[in-house]
Amino acid sequence: MKKLTFFLFLIVCISVNGIVSPDLKAQTTHKAPAKIVKKGPVKKYRKRTPAKVVLNTFAYDGKYCSGTGDINFLRLIDESFAFFHPNAVVPNLTMIYNPEWDTFTEGAGWGAWWIQNSYGFSYAATPFLQEPWFSTLQRSWDLFWDNQGDGKRKGGWGDGKPNKLSELVAPDGSLGDAAAPTQIIFKQGDGNVKIHDWFYEATAAGVVMQAEILLVSHNKKECDRYLPKMERACEFIERARDPKNNLFLVGPACNLLAPSYGGVKQPDGTFGKGYLTGLSITYLAALDRLVELYKFTGDNEKLTIFEKRQQITRESLTQLMTPAGYFVKSVEPGGIKHGVLGQQQFGYLEGVANADAVALRVVDDKTSENIYKQIAAFPAIRPYDFLMTNAPGLDDTYGGWGKTSGKGVEGFWTFGDWVNGGVWGTVEGRAILMYYRLGKFEDIRRSATRAMRWAKDFRMDAPWSQRGENDHNPWSDSGKFRVGGVAVMVDNFAIPAATIRGLFDCDYRSDRLILRPRVPGSITRYVQKEPIHFGNKQIFLSCENAGPIVKSVKVNGNAFGVSSPNEVTLLYNDLPAVANIEIETEGGWVDEASVAVYPVKPSLISKNSANPQPTAQLPDSLRKPFAALSAMYRSLEGESGAENERTFLSVAIKSFEEVQARKALDPGPGYYRPITAERKEGINQFYEKTALSMYNGFVKKMSGYAMSSDSRQKRIAALFSDAQK
Repeated sequence: MKKLTFFLFLIVCISVNGIVSPDLKAQTTHKAPAKIVKKGPVKKYRKRTPAKVVLNTFAYDGKYCSGTGDINFLRLIDESFAFFHPNAVVPNLTMIYNPEWDTFTEGAGWGAWWIQNSYGFSYAATPFLQEPWFSTLQRSWDLFWDNQGDGKRKGGWGDGKPNKLSELVAPDGSLGDAAAPTQIIFKQGDGNVKIHDWFYEATAAGVVMQAEILLVSHNKKECDRYLPKMERACEFIERARDPKNNLFLVGPACNLLAPSYGGVKQPDGTFGKGYLTGLSITYLAALDRLVELYKFTGDNEKLTIFEKRQQITRESLTQLMTPAGYFVKSVEPGGIKHGVLGQQQFGYLEGVANADAVALRVVDDKTSENIYKQIAAFPAIRPYDFLMTNAPGLDDTYGGWGKTSGKGVEGFWTFGDWVNGGVWGTVEGRAILMYYRLGKFEDIRRSATRAMRWAKDFRMDAPWSQRGENDHNPWSDSGKFRVGGVAVMVDNFAIPAATIRGLFDCDYRSDRLILRPRVPGSITRYVQKEPIHFGNKQIFLSCENAGPIVKSVKVNGNAFGVSSPNEVTLLYNDLPAVANIEIETEGGWVDEASVAVYPVKPSLISKNSANPQPTAQLPDSLRKPFAALSAMYRSLEGESGAENERTFLSVAIKSFEEVQARKALDPGPGYYRPITAERKEGINQFYEKTALSMYNGFVKKMSGYAMSSDSRQKRIAALFSDAQK
């Protein structure tokens, strides 16, 4: 009878959770140590778990990760990886690929690449992003670097007719709001552009992102290419530094999630400059990484300059804080602070700058804890699990000074819908990194689970409206950006990317990679099947998880010295080309109650997942392109030096295969937006359109190869010409 009961229980687990198996060795009670033996300066991190915690004892064997313990958190991580590979269950990167530009775009009909929208995804995904996407990401950011302001260049935005955006000429070094080949918008393009300052914080974010790409790729030749551009960007920002206090004095709409910063209202009704917190935080994150790049390149002269800038910027941050230890949004030259809870005027909590300060590690652990403490103590800023840009409403926007909600810009100044109290996936990704740093795993679960429900509805809206409830979205529910009821936008890829990156809190330096294990406490063992990258090194990570303290480390089965109880340091020159890093931790995690119900259906891993759908049933419009791609892949199997072409082809071919897999999939009824017959067909057509985009992208590449003077590229183009016959 006991065997029958166990068998029935196992069937239920499989039907609810996907592919799981009993791990008999793990079916024990985990005992947290009653006392921690210090191995050095152990951080006073948190309360320890109770002495005895019974853990889920089943194992999860997913496509991209496996482990034991909390099956649904493991499933969340596994399905987060799926966003970066063609699949039939959740949106993926092929859906924001632009074949004409060979870059990413915003998605959902928005024909450009925006810094503020793409920043969270780009930063969080860089360590694990595989080809062809890593180089695609660089080309996407090149849309800004290739159009960088030089004091002469016009933005050139639009259809060739002069307009308020195309005629902008930015100072040397400036980046901007949105970019496309040969075109750029140098200021925030929405609102009263005439009073907008140059896009300072977006420029700082561009430097952060480029520095992160260079640190991960560990390529000095690429540093030679980009560092001069990044230095010009920094000089542009430095010109806004006030020598009296080392803060940055800037005007309206130059903050990263613009135009929510209104500057300072003057007696004559105009809007002047104030000290913007977000700029100091984002620029300091850039300086931290530039210092590492100058150590890497050995440029000691520049290192001295940038270390000084790093020092004075970090020291100046205290002027931008409240007595409670969190950051304000801005400070007026006269000393009035904007963004202090409880104040009669400007009495709101700023979400973006505070989350970024923790996520980007520009503040210490104590400050990070203070920031999180205030966020956690103020539920109004996370009414629907996601972190709002601010709460309550801003009463210091230039569109509605003195009012916390307003109209203007087609009604989007309404509190909760746009940049005044709205919810953005690009910000939420950085919030998740904040939660990981502090071990707030249930905050991660609630956020990423809600985002997963939206993703499985194929509604990755940007922003989510109504403070994140999003019962009606003014962009995706109507108008020109509505595409068959489907909305897939780059912003929201930040959330699954951060759900992955935060697990080991990857911190790239000039000569080393620092890992800080943050595997959720409810997972007892975690194995990552996808590598992270450091230069040409592939690093596979696993963790026997019992707390935040590093107990032991092995590299390819060999014991590795633990120099710190808080982190694992991997020197680049000592790493093998393929490194299996096994980390064991101790110390216990806080026991948190789970309240988020995971959206199991549809599932990446199911009993039918091993049965691929026949591509012979592809629509007529896809058969010939699929055959050409497949033939080309076979032609390149013996071609030396064609790895880049093969990786693109493999992803393109997979996108065709997933067209059929999606059609055969039962998507369920939907979570926030019902999957009606019409929406189901719209999603299917979206998969077909995506597959053709990947094919057209390869056709475009081969056209370029055919006109190249490079003999190898000409030969590959000729092979593709034959494959198309």
